[in-house]
Amino acid sequence: MFTKLLLTATVILVAWLVVRKRWRAEGEAPLRLRAASQSRASAAEPLMPRGAVKLAAYGIVVLMLAGTGFYLFQDWQHARAIVQLQVINVYTGETEHYEARRSEIDRRSFRTLDGRHIQIAEMERLIVRERDTERRR
Repeated sequence: MFTKLLLTATVILVAWLVVRKRWRAEGEAPLRLRAASQSRASAAEPLMPRGAVKLAAYGIVVLMLAGTGFYLFQDWQHARAIVQLQVINVYTGETEHYEARRSEIDRRSFRTLDGRHIQIAEMERLIVRERDTERRR
């Protein structure tokens, strides 16, 4: 949650800096900002050249898009993972084994890889385990 807030604050800050830089470059800043920028411009040279600021802004945008894409890909890959399911009847101790995709599991039901829809009774327990790939080979 904290990273979402930090990311949002960073985007707002970068957007504000870009807009402020454009106002100064075009000379369309509000009067109070125009007077302050003229006095500062005559006093000292800018710390970074204009091209470097633009390059840094593009770099941040590309980095954020790449991070978002990587996060979405990992989430998709996690949902598509195949897991082993064990349905255990508490009263009899009988165990049934199934395989399903993680995204196909709902509260008390799931859809197996072969398309069967399984509804779990109140007296049954569901155990989800990572797929044992060594045993399948």
